[in-house]
Amino acid sequence: MQLRRASRFWIALAAVSLLGSSAAAQGFGLNEISTCGLGRGYAAVATGCHDASAIYWNPAAVTNLNNWTWAAGAAAIIIDGKFVQDTTRQTFKGNVPTAIVPNVFVNYHNPSSKAAYGIGFYVPYGLTSEWNNDFPGRFSAKKASLQTFYIQPNLGWQINSKWSIGVAPIIAHSNVELIQALDLSQQSLTVGTQSVLLSSFGIPQRTEFAQARLKGGAWGYGAHFGIQGKLTPEWTLGVRYLTQIVFKYDNADATFSQVATNLVVPASIPNPANPSQIVIPAGTAIDAIVAPFFSPGGPLSAQTVSTRIAHPSQFQAGFAYTGVKNWEFEADYAFIGYRAFKDLPIKFSNSLTPSRTLIEEYNNSSAIRLGAEYKFQSNVRVRGGFSGVSAAAPDVTVTPLLPEQDRANYSLGFTAPVMGKFAIEGGWVLVTTPGRRGRIDERLSETQTADQLNTGVYSLTANILALSIKSSF
Repeated sequence: MQLRRASRFWIALAAVSLLGSSAAAQGFGLNEISTCGLGRGYAAVATGCHDASAIYWNPAAVTNLNNWTWAAGAAAIIIDGKFVQDTTRQTFKGNVPTAIVPNVFVNYHNPSSKAAYGIGFYVPYGLTSEWNNDFPGRFSAKKASLQTFYIQPNLGWQINSKWSIGVAPIIAHSNVELIQALDLSQQSLTVGTQSVLLSSFGIPQRTEFAQARLKGGAWGYGAHFGIQGKLTPEWTLGVRYLTQIVFKYDNADATFSQVATNLVVPASIPNPANPSQIVIPAGTAIDAIVAPFFSPGGPLSAQTVSTRIAHPSQFQAGFAYTGVKNWEFEADYAFIGYRAFKDLPIKFSNSLTPSRTLIEEYNNSSAIRLGAEYKFQSNVRVRGGFSGVSAAAPDVTVTPLLPEQDRANYSLGFTAPVMGKFAIEGGWVLVTTPGRRGRIDERLSETQTADQLNTGVYSLTANILALSIKSSF
C-alpha cells in the first residue's frame, strides 16, 4: 500500500513567489518607495521629490540635489479582501496582516561637481496574503509571504546644464514563505496493483490532513538607469529603467505537519487481484494509514525544493510642468514586464514528490500616473495624485495568492519643515477595485479555461499610510 500525489502543496510554491496581495501595485510590485512619491500618485520620474528618494524614482535626478541629503520612512499597507463563493453564496474574509514597507536613501552632490553619489534601500516587490482556517482555498494557499529588498549604490552625472544620466547596480535579496493545507481526498492509495483516489472511499473533498510550510531565500543582481532633461524652462522629461532580476531558490526548506482527521475506513478494502484478501479492514483509522508518510524518507518528510523566479523589469517615463507659480504637475506611464511568467519549473529533492511545471501565463501590465504638488511660502508642500493600473494576472490565474484586478489609487500627501533643515512627510492612498471572478483550485491543464475554473468573486480594497523624515545639510 502506497500513498501517491502526496503533496498538492507544491502547486502554490511558484505562485507565491510570483503573486502578491500588495493591492497598491501591479502583480506583486510595491510602489510605496517614498512618502512623497506615494502622495503624488507615484508620478515622480520627471521632477521627482526633491530629496534623496530620487535614487529610486530617477537615478539621474540626484544631480539636482546639493550637498548631503537623506530620507527615511515606511508605509503601512492595510488590506481588506474577501471571496464570495458561487454555490453557497458564503463570504470568506481574508486575514491579511498589516505590511510595513521601509525605505532609506542617502545622497551627496558637491554643487561644483558633475557627479552625485548615493545609496538606497527599498522594497519594490513583496507579498502579504493570509486566509482563515475555514476558507476552501486554503489548499492553494493559507498564508503566503514574499519579501524582497534592493540595495542600490547610485551614480548620477550631469552632462550639461539641462541633461543628466544615472546608473546603478542592484544587489537584491528575496525571502519566501508559504503555508498550505493538504487535501486528503486528492491523494491516491495503491491497493494491490491499482491506484485509487481516497475520495472514492468516501473521503470528502477538502479534508485537511496536513499542513505544509516552505521557507527559503535567494540573492539576485541587476541594474537601474535614468535620464532627466529640461526640454524648456517649464517642461522636464524623466525616464527610468529597472532591469529584471532572477532569484534561484536552490535549497528552500519544506516541512510537513500532520493534522488529525479522526476518520476511519468505512468499509473493508480488498485486494483487487484477490477479492477474498482484505488489505485494509473496516474501521481502520485514516490518520494511522497516512502517519508513516511523515516519517524520514517518506513523501511528506522534510525535504528541499528548487525553483527559479524572475522579478520583472520596470520602465517609467513622464513629463512635468512647472509653468504655474508654486505648482508642479506630472503625468507618467509605467510598464512592468510580467509576461516572463508563462510557466515555472519546480524540482524536489525527494523522488517520491514528482517535479512539475506550473502554468501562470501572466501578461505585461501598465499604469497611468498623475500627480500635482503645491508649495507654500513657508515651504510646506501639499500634493495629490491618481493612478490607474491594469492587472497582470489573466482571468484564469486569479487565485487566493493574488486575486488581482484592475485598480484605481487615490493619493494625498504633505511635507512640513521642522527644526530648520528637517522635514516630516505624510501620505495616504485609497486603493479601490471593481471585483473579479477567480478560482480556488489548481489549474491542471492549459486547456482549462477561466469559465471552467472560476467559482466565485474576489474583491479587494486597501488603505496605505506613509510617514517619513528627511533632511539636507
